[in-house]
This record gives sequence, C-alpha cells and structure tokens, in this order.
Amino acid sequence: MLEQDYLMRILLQFAEILRRSWIRARDDRDPKAAADMLEDAVGEATDIDGGTLLSLAPESMASILQVSGTDPRVIEYVARSLMLVSLYLREAGEDSLADLRLAQARSLGDAYGLDLPDDPADMPGLLDEFEGAEEAIIDIASADGPAGPGSVAADDDPGFGRDADARR
Repeated sequence: MLEQDYLMRILLQFAEILRRSWIRARDDRDPKAAADMLEDAVGEATDIDGGTLLSLAPESMASILQVSGTDPRVIEYVARSLMLVSLYLREAGEDSLADLRLAQARSLGDAYGLDLPDDPADMPGLLDEFEGAEEAIIDIASADGPAGPGSVAADDDPGFGRDADARR
C-alpha cells in the first residue's frame, strides 16, 4: 500500500510538471525553460542523477533504467517527457540536443513496449485535450493534493525545478 501511494505521488507530480512545462512553453513562450523543467523532473522521478542519466546514449539510458527497477509506469512518463523536451528544444533552436532526447524517448519506448506518438509535435495536442488544463493537478510543493486556497504553489517554491540531489 505504501509503495502504491508513493508511486501515485510520483505520477501525479510528474503529470503536474508536464502541465506546467506545457503552459510555460505555450503562454510564456520559453521553450528552453520548459525543457529544463522536464529534464529536472526526469532525474527526480527515476532517483538517478538527471544530468548523468540524460548524458547517456539512448540504448544505455534504457538499459540503466531497466536494471534500476524504476516502475514501468514512471518510465512511460519519462519517455513522453523526453519527447516533449525534444519538441521544446527544437523550438529553442537546439536541434542536436532535441535529436538526442527524441532518440532517448524512442529507445525507452522500444525497451518497454510503449505506444509513443510517431511525431513529437503530437504531444502538446494531447495536453490540449484535457479540460481544465490550466488548473493544478497536484500541489507539488507539498504533494498533498490539488492546489487550493492556502496551499503553496510550485511556482512560489524556490526549490522547484531543481535537481533533487542539489536540494539535499
């Protein structure tokens, strides 16, 4: 039960970061900052140093995550996030890094049998379909549940978006 609660918390936090990055790229027109948010989240979700993990070749990343015991449901969020990062990086003019992130996402998709979109440009369209996409899914600053009156939003948290190892 405790493991299931932990997994649900990780997935909800990841979904919230996906939503926030989409808003940052769309409304703030800052695709590089949106990509950075998602890259930070990848390291936090996998409990592996994000910088090290993201520096790996696509096949190596998939192999490391397979032996790390990271839940496959988390890996699906990671793969989808990397696809979105590739789109944001391409918008920011960082084509070679965008290609690497896309290859990493596809490698995870192959290794875990995930059904990923053929075109990363389809990823934001999936987010557009959610009704109420402007409202927080979870208050990731406290991870207690949907943000409501009196809660601290992640945008107000000075530690938000930083790698977990940097905060310890």
